[in-house]
Amino acid sequence: MVMLLLLVLVLAGYLVGCMGWFRVRWFFYSLTILLLLAAGCGPLPAWLLARLQSAYAVQPTITWASRNAIVLLGAGTSRVDRGTEVVPTIFANGRIVEAATLYRSCRQTNNDCKLIVSGGDADRNGVSEAVSYAAILQQLGVAHADLLLESHSMNTWQNAEFVRPLLDTYAPQRAVLVSSATHLNRARLYFAHFGMDPIPVRGDYADVRMSWMPNSWNLALTDLALHEYVGVATYSFYNMMGWNAPPSRKGAP
Repeated sequence: MVMLLLLVLVLAGYLVGCMGWFRVRWFFYSLTILLLLAAGCGPLPAWLLARLQSAYAVQPTITWASRNAIVLLGAGTSRVDRGTEVVPTIFANGRIVEAATLYRSCRQTNNDCKLIVSGGDADRNGVSEAVSYAAILQQLGVAHADLLLESHSMNTWQNAEFVRPLLDTYAPQRAVLVSSATHLNRARLYFAHFGMDPIPVRGDYADVRMSWMPNSWNLALTDLALHEYVGVATYSFYNMMGWNAPPSRKGAP
């Protein structure tokens, strides 16, 4: 997204230059340089991420109930060396470890605990995120009988929409939502739309690398943050236009 904005600014500068508006051309070129430095050197992503992640800097203390559901949101899959093996992406590892840790904590209280893994095959690798992640979770000690897989969602909106029936069926007294700190605001917004208010728990936390020269890591984080802000803005716009599914008023954990 950042690279697209940079390209648009450069093209705009070139076009107005062709029209003879040389001062306007340099205005666009200056904006291009300013955006590149702000994003690539770290100030812009640091500012954007602070507003996405600050609420999740401290992990919550969870008091487990008799029936508990831990909802893990997918973050993509990768095909290993163009072969048949499909594994979670590196962006999913923190989420998976955190979900397994929460499950172990819940089971140690001798209460009933289910781990719902939500994610379809958005990357078209032939294996859904739910199935791929479940294999790792079982290796980390999650019992097969305690895994509930939602393998059809292709985005965060569908995560919320398709998890709702599973929570209705299981009817937990405590529900926890695990995702990246950058993603939790948008995920919670969508889950709330469908009448759910789970406890948010971060699986990872992104941090910028301040530098005098632009670097790809900061540019990638800027893209990541902008994607979340655009997602929230899109939700608000769709609500205004009446394009979203009707919000659920039914209470849920």
